[in-house]
This record gives sequence, C-alpha cells and structure tokens, in this order.
Amino acid sequence: MANTETTLKECLASIEGATGVALVDYTSGMALGTLGGSKTFDLNVAAAGNTDVVRAKMRTMEHLGLKGQIEDILITLADQYHLIRLISGRGGNGLFMYLVLDAKRANLAMARHQLKKIEEDLEV
Repeated sequence: MANTETTLKECLASIEGATGVALVDYTSGMALGTLGGSKTFDLNVAAAGNTDVVRAKMRTMEHLGLKGQIEDILITLADQYHLIRLISGRGGNGLFMYLVLDAKRANLAMARHQLKKIEEDLEV
C-alpha cells in the first residue's frame, strides 16, 4: 500500500514522459497532492478545471442511463496527453489521478497501464 506522496513520486519516476501528476477530490475540486508541473502549468488550476470534466461526464452518463464506471478520460493536445483516472478502490471514492504527459516522449498505452497499476496500490 502506498500513500499519496509515494504514489505521485512513482508516477513521475516510472511513467515515461510524465511531467506532472495530481491526486484530486472531484467533490471539492481540490488537489490532495501534486508533483511536477511548471511555472506556466499550475497543477492546482488544472485539477480544479478537470473536476468539471469528470462531473460533466458523470452527469451525462446519468442522463443517458449508462451504468458502467468511468475508467479514465483522455484529453489530447498537440504536444501533451492529459489522463484522468478515477480511483475505484480502498477509500478512493470521489478521487481521481490526473497525469500530464509529454506526447513526444510518452507511450500512451503503457502510461495507462502503469497508472492503473500504481492507482491500485494507493491507499487514501
């Protein structure tokens, strides 16, 4: 079992192309922890904004009567991937991992696989 700090460090260290990561509470929009980012990329602002993305998708699924759970949400930019992974286990209800990847260095399939593996070890 890994705590928040260990989990964030593992994401940046083990996922090729990762430039920033946050653990976010989508009920409040607050980041419980962040690592990486830059002066021009504020992970706290991104966490709050992506909370709206998660809420909108959940609302849409409810309106459509879809019963499945969201595994992850991918946003692709010209030079970045933004991966949002909802946490499903051990007290993770209402939380998501937000991972920013450099599109030129990242392998998206491997990043999704590794993020899932890391998320499974997270204990909040």
